[in-house]
Amino acid sequence: MDGKQTTGKCPVMHGGMTALGTTVMDWWPNALNFDILHQHDIKTNPLGKDFNYREELKKLDVEGLKNDLRALMNESQEWWPADWGSYVGMFARVAWHSAGSYRLADGRGGGGTGNQRFAPLNSWPDNVNTDKGRRLLWPIKRKYGNKISWADLMILAGTIAYEVAGLKTYGFAFGREDVWHPEKDTYWGAEKEWLAPSDSRYEDITRPDTMKNPLAAVQMGLIYVNPEGVNGQPDPMKTAAQVRETFARMAMDDEETAALTAGGHTIGKSHGNGSPSDLSPEPEAADVEYQGIGWMKTNGRGIGRDTMVSGIEGAWTSNPTKWDMGWFDMLFGHEWELKKSPAGAWQWEPVDIKEEDMPVDVEDPSIRCKPIMTDADMAMKVDPTYNAICQKFMKDPEYFSETFARAWFKLTHRDMGPKVRYVGPDVPSEDLIWQDPIPSVNYILSDAEIADLKARLLASGLSSAELINTAWDSARTYRGSDMRGGANGARIRLAPQKDWAGNEPERLAKVLKTLEGIQATLTKKVSLADLIVLGGTAAVEKAAKDAGVNITVPFAPGRGDATDEMTDAASFEPLEPLADGYRNWQKDDYAVSPEEMMLDRTQLMGLTAPEMTALVGGMRVLGTNHGGSRHGVFTDRVGKLTTDFFVNLTDMAYSWKPAGDNLYNIVDRKTGQTKWTATRVDLVFGSNAILRAYAEVYAQDDNHEKFVKDFVAAWTKVMNADRFDLAA
Repeated sequence: MDGKQTTGKCPVMHGGMTALGTTVMDWWPNALNFDILHQHDIKTNPLGKDFNYREELKKLDVEGLKNDLRALMNESQEWWPADWGSYVGMFARVAWHSAGSYRLADGRGGGGTGNQRFAPLNSWPDNVNTDKGRRLLWPIKRKYGNKISWADLMILAGTIAYEVAGLKTYGFAFGREDVWHPEKDTYWGAEKEWLAPSDSRYEDITRPDTMKNPLAAVQMGLIYVNPEGVNGQPDPMKTAAQVRETFARMAMDDEETAALTAGGHTIGKSHGNGSPSDLSPEPEAADVEYQGIGWMKTNGRGIGRDTMVSGIEGAWTSNPTKWDMGWFDMLFGHEWELKKSPAGAWQWEPVDIKEEDMPVDVEDPSIRCKPIMTDADMAMKVDPTYNAICQKFMKDPEYFSETFARAWFKLTHRDMGPKVRYVGPDVPSEDLIWQDPIPSVNYILSDAEIADLKARLLASGLSSAELINTAWDSARTYRGSDMRGGANGARIRLAPQKDWAGNEPERLAKVLKTLEGIQATLTKKVSLADLIVLGGTAAVEKAAKDAGVNITVPFAPGRGDATDEMTDAASFEPLEPLADGYRNWQKDDYAVSPEEMMLDRTQLMGLTAPEMTALVGGMRVLGTNHGGSRHGVFTDRVGKLTTDFFVNLTDMAYSWKPAGDNLYNIVDRKTGQTKWTATRVDLVFGSNAILRAYAEVYAQDDNHEKFVKDFVAAWTKVMNADRFDLAA
C-alpha cells in the first residue's frame, strides 16, 4: 500500500452520505415517506430515554441564569461586537425568529423545540446571523448544561433583553424540550429556491386569505412578511393586507400585530451595509472550517457598522437599546420616502429629520445615521385600522407596553400548550383564553366506581360504535405540534366542534344527550369529558372480550369540562379534521392523497406507523367508519376486535379492482363476486411494503392477542395524549 486513496477504492459511494446523495427510494418519488412519524426517534437524543427535563429544571438556579443573561446583554464580544455595546436587539431577534415560525393551521413551527439550531431554519435567509446569537449564548448553555434547554434559553434571552431595555415583561415559563434532529418533513412550501416570488403560495396574491394552508409566511425562507414589500416591491397598503393575514395565521389579532411590529422594532437595527454576494454560505452549506457559522463577510471587517444581514440598513429609533415610544415618534413624526440601502434593498427614510433625532453609529457615537422603516412599518401608518391602534398606543404608552408584553408572552409561549405544562417562578397566575383553559376536577374514582360506570354506559342504549366514535372524535383533535386539542375539556360539546362534519353532528348530539342523562343520575358528578372517553374505552373492552381476549383497557379519570367562555372558538377552527383515515372519511377531494393526509394526522397525534396500523385495522372491524360506511370493513364479525381486516387484506383469494374515485372492489377470484369495498387508505396497508409488513404481523394466526394488546395501547395513548398531568 502506498498510502494513496483513489475514488475507485473509496468504500463509500460518493455523495451517498450527504443530503443530496442518491438513495434507492429516489426511484419511487411517490412512495409514502414515513420519516415524519419517526422524526424525534429516541436514537437521535444523546441524553437518553431516561432523561427528564422537568426534573432537571428543579435544579436550575433561575435567578443566577437570569443574572448571567442580564450581564451578557452588555458584554460586547470582540469576535461579534454588540451594536452600541448592547445585545438586546440581537437576542430579541433570536427569540422572535425562534417563536415566529409558529402557525395556527397545524401548530407546527414555533420556539418550543429549539429547532432553530437545525436545518432548514438555521439557514433560512430571514434567520441570518441568529447563529451568532446562539454562539453568544453558548457559554451560558455550557454552564447550566442539562438544567436549561436551548429552546428555553433562546426564548428567555429575548425576554431578558426586553427587560434590560426597560420593558416590564409579563412573565416567562420554562418547559420547552429540545429536539435533536432536523424536522425536515415539516412542510414550509413547495418552492425550490429561497425567497422565490410568493405568487405560487396564493390562489390570488391580491387576496392574502387565499394563501395555501398550512403556510403563514409569505415566501420561502421568511418568518412572516417581506420587509421590502410584496415580492420585494414596496406598497405599504398591500403589505398591510399580507401582515394582517400572516399574523392571523400566527394566532395574532390586529392589536397584537401592531404592538409586536412596533415593539419588535423599538430596539435593535437592521443590517445591510454590504453586498449579499460577499457573504459566505449559510450555516448548513458552509464548509467545516466555518464550524457551523454562516453568512460571514468574505471581504472587509464584516462586524459592527460593516455588517450585512437583511440588506436593509439602519435603526428605527433614536435610542435603539431603550424601551420607549421612539418608534411611534419616528414613524408618525416624519414623512417618508423610498430609498435603497447600501445592499440595494428597498427601505423608507425620513424626508427631513434633525441630526439630533438620528440614531448614532453602532461603533462611533460622534456619527449620526439616518433611521429607516420597512414596508411593514409603513403599513402601520397607512392602514386605517393599524393607524387607529397606533394612535391609541401613542395616547397611552403604559397601555402599549402592557399590550406588547402580553403579545410577546403569547408569541413566545403559544406553542407550549396548556398552562399545566408551564414551569418556573415567573409563570403568570392569570388564565389566558389562548391557553385553552380547562377547569380541574376534585373527584377520585375507585375501580368499583369505574366498573359501575362502564356497565351504565354499555347499557345506555348507545351502540359500541357510537361510544367509540364519540370518544375518538373528541380525542383525535390533539396536536403534539402545539399541544392543543384532545379529549380533555370535552370541547366536542361546544362550537365549533359540535357542528364539524367529521363529528357527525346528529350522532354526536344523540350520544351527548344520553351521556348528560347518565351524568345527571350520578351522586359523584363525573365530567362529560371523562364519560365520553370511558364510554369508548368500555366499548373497546367489550369488543376485545367478544373476540375472545379478556383485557382491561386503562382509564385515567380527571378530565374537566370547558365552557364556551373558556374557548376561543375561532382559534379552534383550524383543528377541524378535513380527513380521518382511521374512520375512513374525508370532507372533500384534495390534491393530497388520502394516505398522505392520514400520515399527517398520525404525526400530529404522536403515533408511530405500527400504532397507526393497529388502530386502523381495529377501527375497521369495530364498524366505526364515518356515516356507517362499509369500506374496509373486511369482516363478517363487525363489532368484535379481531384481526380480520389484516387476514382478509393479505389473502390472495381476492383481487382488487378500481371502482371509481378512491373506491375499490375486493373481488372473490373464484366467484367473481364483490366481497367487500375499500378506499385507498384501506388498500395502502397491503400495497405499501412497510405497512404490509406490519399488517402481515397481525394477520398471523398466533398474533391475535398481540393485536388486541397493541390496539388497546394505541387507543389509550390517543385518549390520554392531552393528559399532561399524568406525565408530571
